[in-house]
Amino acid sequence: MKKLGLLPKLVIGIIVGLILGTFCLKAGSEWPISLLKTFNGIFGSLLSYIIPFIIIAFVAPGIAELGKGASKLLGIATAIAYLSTIIAGTLAFILGKALLPVLLNGNTDLNTIDNTVKAFFNIDIPPMMGVMTALVTAFMIGLGMANIQGKSLYNVIKDFQNIVQKVIKVVIIPLLPLHIAGIIANMSYAGKVASIMSSFGKVFILIIGLQTTYVVIQYLIACHIGKRNPVKSIKNMLPAYFTAIGTQSSAATIPVTVRSVLSNDVEEDIADFVIPLGATIHLAGDTITLTLASMAVMMLSGQAVTFAAMFPFILMLGVTMVAAPGIPGGGVMASLGLLEGMLGFGGMQKSLMIALHLAQDSFGTAANVMGDGSIAIIMNSLSRTEIVTNEGDSINENI
Repeated sequence: MKKLGLLPKLVIGIIVGLILGTFCLKAGSEWPISLLKTFNGIFGSLLSYIIPFIIIAFVAPGIAELGKGASKLLGIATAIAYLSTIIAGTLAFILGKALLPVLLNGNTDLNTIDNTVKAFFNIDIPPMMGVMTALVTAFMIGLGMANIQGKSLYNVIKDFQNIVQKVIKVVIIPLLPLHIAGIIANMSYAGKVASIMSSFGKVFILIIGLQTTYVVIQYLIACHIGKRNPVKSIKNMLPAYFTAIGTQSSAATIPVTVRSVLSNDVEEDIADFVIPLGATIHLAGDTITLTLASMAVMMLSGQAVTFAAMFPFILMLGVTMVAAPGIPGGGVMASLGLLEGMLGFGGMQKSLMIALHLAQDSFGTAANVMGDGSIAIIMNSLSRTEIVTNEGDSINENI
């Protein structure tokens, strides 16, 4: 029997929460909702505790690995990937600022829903350090490891990364459907689930639309630089796109992505270099999702959404999601610290972000993979015009 994936489990959790909340509301019974609220409180506290560890475990070695392989070609590819990610987030902000107030107009404040039912008790698990402390620590350790010859600390951090990833896979991810069921049950009991689900349905459509549009923009630019047909280039990348939808992992899609990129007349050594790198550092699709979804959650929570607040968040997303856990939802897991530390998100807000991100994770991953293919076309052209090899040595070629 085929094992159920995370998305079907989340759908089941939503349905169970909807049915349970509606039944309890009609029956006038509050205790099942309070029980789920108690679980959600403990789960949220555990999530807050592990966030600093996620940041250190994934950001520090990610920065170290980029630094260790530093070369001119790597620097150019990294700069293009980061710029692409920032542009994606900025476009998402502009689109969200223009359309979300209209789409979400008159919907319920999330804060009133969260206070509808009280938990039986709360268990507080204070984090060992604050989010910003964890970020600065990760940068310090990552840059330090990139500049020293020793392997000892790097190996320790990688082992720690494996531990944290195991906790995410074995504890956090399996409990998410129950956590989401509790949130939906709470909304349903408050009589607000219809308006909230309607709001997130509109946000979901907006996210998919912008991701698709941004992929087209990337290929128009890349194919202009590489002197290729954008329609043909996108068509050649479709096997990678649909594979990414199935795997929900840029890393797992690498073999198919490389084959698709080669069909776009990209040099084999460029494809072998750019695609694994892009799977790690180029997350434009996730950035679009996290920007638009966070803006929607902020608006529904009565928070002001300003460029001054969102742009630093977008800039940090491009760094924090480096080497995000290679599992479904890895991008949002790596960004939880930013959501809490920079946007002031609480437990329910972070949980809704996880749910919305996971609901479209297949499409976000597919957008990431397609973007990697466009960067490969650009790098293929630049590697010739700049006459640079992976080792930074000059070569003579006739273009």
